[in-house]
Amino acid sequence: MPEPVSSIRNLGPAMDAACAKAGIASAEALREIGPDAAYQRLLLSGMRPHFIGYYVLVMGLQGRPWNDCKGDEKKALRVRFDAIKAEVAGRTDGVPAGIERFLDEIGVIAKK
Repeated sequence: MPEPVSSIRNLGPAMDAACAKAGIASAEALREIGPDAAYQRLLLSGMRPHFIGYYVLVMGLQGRPWNDCKGDEKKALRVRFDAIKAEVAGRTDGVPAGIERFLDEIGVIAKK
């Protein structure tokens, strides 16, 4: 039987629910896709971005306390977090922004 996401250190029932909404059904699945891809999926499923939530996830997947993130490591995680946020902001409904224009140009999207 798969372990719940909340079996990972630092993560609780709210993360179980958020991951389920994002299609991440278990702790094993979360570990397999890793923190960056998981956080991207969480954002695409409607979760609001929050840096602390991101690094809590990263620390949990490393088996570390959430408040263990400091200094240069925290700065590096902030860069990764900002990159994930920027990538998600450039998407609409999970599709890279701009693809709709291309699809319209080749006649795939019906005119409204």
